[in-house]
This record gives sequence, structure tokens and C-alpha cells, in this order.
Amino acid sequence: MFMFNQKISDNNRIYLLIILWILSISLYSCQENDLQTGWDAVPDIIRKITLPTFPDRDYLVTNFGAAGNFKTKCRESFQTAINRCNQEGGGRVVVPKGIYLINGPIHLKSNVNLYLSEESILEFSSNPRDYLPMVLSRWEGTELFNYSPFIYAYQATNVAITGKGVIDGNAEKSFALWKQLQKRDKKLLRQMGNDGVPLYERVFGEGHYLRPGMIQLLGCKNILIEGITIIDSPFWVIHPALCINVTVRNVTVDSWNPNNDGVDPDGCVNVLIENCVFNCGDDAVAIKSGRDQDGWRIGQPTENVVIRNCRMNSKANGLCIGSEMSGGVRNVYLEDCQLGEAQSTIYFKSNLDRGGIIENIFVRNIEVKRAKTAVIRFESNYKGQRGNYFPPLFRNFQIENITCQRADHYGIYAAGIKEHPISDVIIKDVIIKKAEIPVFTQYVSNIQLVNVMINDSIIFDLSSYQVSPEADKKITW
Repeated sequence: MFMFNQKISDNNRIYLLIILWILSISLYSCQENDLQTGWDAVPDIIRKITLPTFPDRDYLVTNFGAAGNFKTKCRESFQTAINRCNQEGGGRVVVPKGIYLINGPIHLKSNVNLYLSEESILEFSSNPRDYLPMVLSRWEGTELFNYSPFIYAYQATNVAITGKGVIDGNAEKSFALWKQLQKRDKKLLRQMGNDGVPLYERVFGEGHYLRPGMIQLLGCKNILIEGITIIDSPFWVIHPALCINVTVRNVTVDSWNPNNDGVDPDGCVNVLIENCVFNCGDDAVAIKSGRDQDGWRIGQPTENVVIRNCRMNSKANGLCIGSEMSGGVRNVYLEDCQLGEAQSTIYFKSNLDRGGIIENIFVRNIEVKRAKTAVIRFESNYKGQRGNYFPPLFRNFQIENITCQRADHYGIYAAGIKEHPISDVIIKDVIIKKAEIPVFTQYVSNIQLVNVMINDSIIFDLSSYQVSPEADKKITW
């Protein structure tokens, strides 16, 4: 892993970053893909995803001192059961019916399936000190040492959380309130990432206010999260980062705190998200791959992602790619989903200082009740450029068979930049029954519309809707 360990001038650092960015884009664009193209690739992706397997052995947490009486502190008992299961070759760590007070993080290990029986509840502590000592983590695309996520695994193989129980983060009146306090630490961490500060110097934790995630699996392989319900998360809910072979199925997320994304595949390869229910305080599914220079340093794209048969309600968006996508995102397939209310149904976003590519994105068979901002939204300069000029590339999107009852502002919104227009987009068989503004475009290229109807009118050519940036500023989002 490349690190800036030696002192170099600011100018040389900038030149080096430019070279690294150009090389990453070149290698990323030229890398051969052994998958088929378009929707024909989905069966190949599914076949590549290896599910974890476990020996047929059970370890009841109650045999290690845990009690589901909501009084006994159970974190140590849970961890002892997990450690024993791992040491003896793996199996299920079973949580019987009851309410278990978890006074600190649960650290999963290889070959362990944490199984939550029906009517079992894990009630996590609201005391920040319980989540120390710090662990290596990734926070909004930048690596650091921080409070431990509530359920965490590092470089484990064959890991699962299954069953019909409930995980309660108990964060609404504790960690969730840190959103108002995090501005200084967030700025500090991002500057550390941009400056290439060695990872061992990025120490946060006590005295800082960067919220830990609910479930974070870092650098793991063969992951299954199935059947459980998750509520009241402190931050991102399910966050696999730099993982291979991730399956999230039949999961319910009902968590409305700030930044409560449902699932955030982050620098992951081979991901299946299916048959889930997302009721979220932020994006239902948000695909990431690292932020700015720190994302380039690691250089791992998120690729080969299938999302299907999910129901979504969100204070933010349904499917969102970005804004932390500096490692690149490609080969994403979203199909057969229903959205109640969200800001945007599908949203692709980045900044002009972020670099990276979003490409080969396929969406079909989506039903939408209400999109408060836009149904289909592309944005190359989300929240504006902040630093050096490394524009992203958006290309090769196929979006078809979407029906939407109402869009409060835009039906289709596409805002590229002059040097790198949003290109090679096919939008087909889309019906938006009511939209305040049918289309907004700025710097787009080769966008094809086929049977697109907004406000009972067929939209033939996006180029006729190109308007100045000043016009967009008049809209109240």
C-alpha cells in the first residue's frame, strides 16, 4: 500500500498525484473484463459470488455467560463464544430468544456465523467509551483509526450474520447527535487523506466526533448477511469495505438517523443485494470506492454489483453511486425494485476534484411513487469543486422501464462539465406522470431517448433542453 512517508514539496506532491491519477484512469480503462456485457453479465456475476460455509457446530452464547434479560452485560460472553468457535474451526454462534445488553463492539472472525434466533435482540450500549480501543476503519472513503464499529471484522474469510433477530444500535440519543459536532474532525481527516498523512498518524477516537458504523466488514472475503432486522444505527448501517463476495439478502433496515445508508459497498468486488427492505435516513444503497487521494492510493474500484427485488424509502436516494468514488465504480445492475419516497430514484454524483470513473451502469423495471428531486440524476460537480482539478468520467448507462407517479422538481437531470460531458446514455421506456421540470441538461453527449414520456408528452431529444447553469440556480431543491 503506497504511503507518502517522505517529505516532498507541495508542487512535487501535486505532480505525483496527477501522475497517479492518470495511471489509475489508464489502467482502469484498459483492464480487460472477463464478464459478458449488459444484462447478460448478471448470471456470470452471481456465479462468481462465493457464499461462506460453516461446520455443523453450534456455540450458544448462554453457555458462555450471556443472558437475555436486558440486565447482564453480554459483550465479553459473545466475544468468548466467537473466539472459541473460530479457534475450533468454525460454526454458528447462536443467540437464543431474549434481549441482550451488548456493552461494546462484537468482533467477528473467520468461519463464524453469528445467528440471531427469532425474538432475539442485541441492544448496543450508548456509551462511546465502550467502543474503545480504536480499530482500523474507513470513514466516508478515508482510512483512519477510530471507535470500533458495533459489529466489526477485519481480514476475515467466511463470515455471516444470519437469523431473524434484531440488532438495535440505540444511537438516536447518543452517537447520532454527533452529526452536529463532526465538522472539525471531518475536515481534519479529509485533509490528512489529501496530504498523504501516514495511516498510523490518523488517530481519532476519544475526544473526536466521527461516528462509528453499525456493521463494518473491512478487507473480508465470502460474506453473508441474511434475514436480520437493523434499527437505530449510529452511522452507515451495513458497510463492507474492500471486500470480495458479499451477499446481503432478506434484510430489513429501519433506521432514520443522519447518514443511515442501508448498504454501502465500498471498494468491493462481486456483490449481491436482494429481497431487502430499506427505510433509511440516507441512501438505501450507496456505492463507494474511496475519497480523493486516499481512494487513489488504495485504488480499488467497486465492481460487479447486482441489486434486485428490494423495497426502498429514503430521506435521500434509492440507488446512489458516489460521491466518494475515486477508485471507480463499474458493472452495476439494479432491477425489479420499488421506491416509495426518496430525493432521487437513481443518482450518480461526484466532484471535480475526485477523479475516478462511473461506467457500465444498468437499471430496469423500477416503480417509483415520489422523487422529491429527480427520478434520474447525474451530477459531476456535487457540492462544488474544493481542491485540485481531477474531473470524473461518467459513461455507458442504460436505464429502462421506469414508472414514476410524481417528481417534485426534475424528471431527468444531467449536469456534466464541458471537458468531460456525461456520455453514452440510453434512457428507454420511461414514464413520469408528473414533473415540475421535465428535463435539465448541461454538457451531455450521445444521450439517446427511446419512448420517454413526461407530463404526457414524448421527450425526443435532450439537447433541446440544455440550459445555462444560472437557470438551475433558480430552482429551490
